[in-house]
Amino acid sequence: MSAIQILQAEVPQEMIRNWGWYLTFGIALSLLGIVAMVRSVTATVITMLFFGWLLLISAVIEVVQAVMVGPWAGFLLHSLSAVLFGVIGLFLVRSPVVGAEVATLLMAAFFLIGGLFRLIGSMTIPLVHWNWQAAIDGAIALVLGILILARWPASGLWVLGFFVGLDLLLYGGIWISLALALRTM
Repeated sequence: MSAIQILQAEVPQEMIRNWGWYLTFGIALSLLGIVAMVRSVTATVITMLFFGWLLLISAVIEVVQAVMVGPWAGFLLHSLSAVLFGVIGLFLVRSPVVGAEVATLLMAAFFLIGGLFRLIGSMTIPLVHWNWQAAIDGAIALVLGILILARWPASGLWVLGFFVGLDLLLYGGIWISLALALRTM
């Protein structure tokens, strides 16, 4: 027999006093998300450039790590990681549109495979109350993968930017909800 307990947490008074900053942050994230969704091609290119630069910075850090550890502890692993990060990062910085198309193709494959697994799993694994939720989740992911693939490579220009915008919009909504909950405390 298992019981679900609700954890009681005390919210610091400083958070309650500064609820307006959380609200401002949530609104800013939501607005940024809407802009990214409307200008999804631009958001896709910016996302690929940002990710490419992160990989290039990671390559430099891996080179430093390889030199610091010396030949005795993972030099080869750090060196290979540096080369991989550097090559992919340079590719994304030099060709963000092609990188976005490749990333979108991988994302579509992920949605297709993940959706199939969740859909089949929901039919074969007996979970009393969660089967229909897993089936709906799997079906949505499967349809999403099919829709992305149906318009690929053109979908590679806007899908990533749209998803980043949607994520920012939803994340902003979470911050707004937190701020409004803090306001009523």
